[in-house]
Amino acid sequence: MPHGIRRIVLDVLKPHTPRLTDLALMLARDDRVNGLNISLKEVDQNTESIAITLEGDDLQYESIKEILEEAGAVIHSIDQVVAGKRFVEEVALQPENS
Repeated sequence: MPHGIRRIVLDVLKPHTPRLTDLALMLARDDRVNGLNISLKEVDQNTESIAITLEGDDLQYESIKEILEEAGAVIHSIDQVVAGKRFVEEVALQPENS
């Protein structure tokens, strides 16, 4: 069983079309994607700012990027990547007392 990229969180800017539901289906057709979540963060006159979380066993960034580009979307940043045999959640660090 592959243990490459298991989760990737992307900050994406897209036009109003395709709708979020259609974009989700486009991404879900990738055989390596086991599940995904798209959250709308901001809307302006021509675009939507969204966060996309994808999970799978061996996600391929380039194929995800290609699907998004076909939809007219642009990746602003990769905000999280999880790889390996298991998920490791981020640990919140306590600030040191001075």
